[in-house]
Amino acid sequence: MWQPGPRNLITDVRGLQVGNASCNQLLSGSTAILFDQPAHAAVEILGGAPGTRDTELLNPQNLVQQVDALVLSGGSAFGLDAASGVQSMLRARGRGFEVAGQYVPIVPAAILFDLANGGDKDWGLHSPYRELGMAAAEQAGFDFPLGSIGAGTGATTATCRGGLGSASAVLRNGAMVGALVAVNAVGSPMVGSSRHFWAAHFECGDEFGGLGHPHPLPQDASRLRTKFDLRAGAHTTIAVIATDLDLGKPELKRLAVAAHDGFARALYPAHTDFDGDLVFSAATGTAPRDLSPSDRLELAAAASVVMARAIARGVFHAASAPASAPLLAWRDMA
Repeated sequence: MWQPGPRNLITDVRGLQVGNASCNQLLSGSTAILFDQPAHAAVEILGGAPGTRDTELLNPQNLVQQVDALVLSGGSAFGLDAASGVQSMLRARGRGFEVAGQYVPIVPAAILFDLANGGDKDWGLHSPYRELGMAAAEQAGFDFPLGSIGAGTGATTATCRGGLGSASAVLRNGAMVGALVAVNAVGSPMVGSSRHFWAAHFECGDEFGGLGHPHPLPQDASRLRTKFDLRAGAHTTIAVIATDLDLGKPELKRLAVAAHDGFARALYPAHTDFDGDLVFSAATGTAPRDLSPSDRLELAAAASVVMARAIARGVFHAASAPASAPLLAWRDMA
């Protein structure tokens, strides 16, 4: 098993920082991933109900090769405004893709649906997500809490509150892989009616409770547990997988595909018609090295494991729910 980096966060990958902004009254928030230098990036979307901004430019055949930041946000389509706030902050710093003497910060974004989670969404004419995005970017750093913060503030799963999760791993060749995920899945992170996580096989120490797998396996382990209101766009797990290797868009596309395996190992079911499941992948290139075929296999395997761990950690760290929220946090379940 790969050991975590010193923080066990995506920020163990050198060349990026993470900022979060939350509104407890709104019961929602935004998360910004800022790159010290423009980073190569790609995306893979396997859910049937995504909500995104500027993901098409990440396809390998398209002109722009690098991004300045990535955004994960609550708020459904309204939350895409968070990327505008991050973009404004970066433009003020002179960052961006140069076009005819002008600089346009490249900030792809993805959102999850948390509009029906009990928070006050009566915000008037304009949503608050542009300001939340800017606040998240301005607070970016290397250390940040997990659970009910940023894009995970009002996230839920089929059986308990979701949250913002992160994890990292050091590969045999010294390369770093990190994941950041906002867990708002239609499915459940737990085995049947137990408190044991599907991702338990990959746990490092007791990073999400140390319960291991249930024994014997609950009789209801294979029974589907999903959110009651199956509406397109009402659920989503959105994530970033990052590495300090120097990879191009085609390699990063494959890395995002591999990281989706972590969704399937940590959530049941995953990638449904009603999820907007998405993984951004990014390479900072701060520790370039040549990769053998076995190195590439290890990188893909580690990406799926780190993502599964990050999902469980996000749920594990979720705060106790306010009275208006429809679900208990994992910590409060019997």
